[in-house]
Amino acid sequence: MTQTTQTTQTTQADGQTVATTLVIGGTGKTGRRVADKLAALGRPVRIGSRTGEPPFDWNEPATWGPALDGVDRAYVTYYPDLAFPGAAEQVGAFAEAAVAAGARRLVLLSGRGEAAAELSERNLKASGADWTIVRCAWFNQNFDESFFLEPVLAGEIALPTADAVEPFVDAEDIADVVVAALTDDRHIGRTHELTGPRLLSFHDVAAELSKATGREIGYVPVSNEDYRAVLRGHGLPEDFAELFALILDGRNAHLAYGVQEVLGRPPRDFADFAREAAATGVWNA
Repeated sequence: MTQTTQTTQTTQADGQTVATTLVIGGTGKTGRRVADKLAALGRPVRIGSRTGEPPFDWNEPATWGPALDGVDRAYVTYYPDLAFPGAAEQVGAFAEAAVAAGARRLVLLSGRGEAAAELSERNLKASGADWTIVRCAWFNQNFDESFFLEPVLAGEIALPTADAVEPFVDAEDIADVVVAALTDDRHIGRTHELTGPRLLSFHDVAAELSKATGREIGYVPVSNEDYRAVLRGHGLPEDFAELFALILDGRNAHLAYGVQEVLGRPPRDFADFAREAAATGVWNA
């Protein structure tokens, strides 16, 4: 379970004081892992969420100041995605507020090949923060903790991705890189691009999931309009359909080596993720 703290700093055994890190989206796929890893290092963490203490809400700037009180650094994630309208403006405004409050060290979770996400990156940099950008491929955990879970349980992944390939990256690898960036000043002013070790089509993903679960899971390409209807039926933003078309047009069909460069080890493979996730029973139909 993610650990939180109501104090703004702690004193280590060597007498040094360590201020609190704000983890925005601290209950999400990467945020909760970052929070747990920081807590394991003895670093106090404040969870930035609408249910946090104090609460944080991207759409309520009045909540930003209390969440930043006593904080000297922050992991910045934006929901639903940096490519959505208004994200860049909010990220820029938050970065300015953070620097003004004394939280100069900002690590931003970004996406690969998204011009709108790059605008958010520029706005964060313009705040004067000591920044690190962590650009990521699609997460493995989208299949067991997010919007692909239900299709996997149903045995059919229907997406408007045709034969596109993606170097899926693991949330544990992302969290390890983010923690390194938050705790080591050598990452200031750097952009780390993270992918997994190989390119996979959604046919490949379905085959790996079938092997891990021991049951047939298929992939069915659908039109953009059909997928928009699926999103509407699940109460999800229809803009996700446009995001699929944008980032799965081949621009991201290559590997990056940020995990190896930062952590000195290879990234986790999707097959290993699928095998371990299946063992938890999350995909038991």
